[in-house]
Formats: sequence, C-alpha cells, structure tokens
Amino acid sequence: QVQLVESGGGLVQAGGSLRLSCAASGRTFTRNDMGWYRQAPGKEREFVATINYSGGNIYYAGSVKGRFTISRDNAKNTVYLQMNSLKPEDTAIYYCYMRLEGVYWGQGTQVTVSS
Repeated sequence: QVQLVESGGGLVQAGGSLRLSCAASGRTFTRNDMGWYRQAPGKEREFVATINYSGGNIYYAGSVKGRFTISRDNAKNTVYLQMNSLKPEDTAIYYCYMRLEGVYWGQGTQVTVSS
C-alpha cells in the first residue's frame, strides 16, 4: 500500500514559477517510476511528466517542455515538479503517481495561474 501526498500548489501570476512536491510514504520508493498528471475543470486528466527511479529516463508533455522540470530525491522519497513561465492554461489539479505492480495516485494539489 502506497501513500502519496502532493503539496506546493497555490495561486501564481502568469509568467511566475511554482514547485510541487510529492512525498511517498513507507519504503515503497524503490525502483519505481513516478510522475505527474493534471486535470483542468471539464477536461480529461492529461499526462505532464514522468521520471524513472534513477532519473535517467524523463519525458514531458509537449505543452510543458522547456518550462517544467521533473526531478526526484530518492533519499527523501519525494518527486518534484518545477514549473516556470506558467500560463493560465496550466491551471489544474496536479496529481502525483507512482507505478509499481499497479499505479498509485495522490490526492492532488491545485495550481491556479492568474491572467
């Protein structure tokens, strides 16, 4: 059983930056893929970024390439999403996931980009 808790969401002005964190509980943060999805009101949940355990394989959605950076600190069982040059279109609830034998999801953290 895996528990994921996102944090760092909030209100930010367009062009600003925000860093999201996803903390995993227990000793399950080993040899797993983690990443982020987001869901805007009235839209389907969409892929944002993913990173494997070693950090050697990273993929981003085209809409966030060059602006977002995913990273992880395995010693802290934490995955991060650094978001720069934020746009109003980035407004969504951001969900962290971990893939083991199945996929586990966090509860989400809300990001709102004004203007």
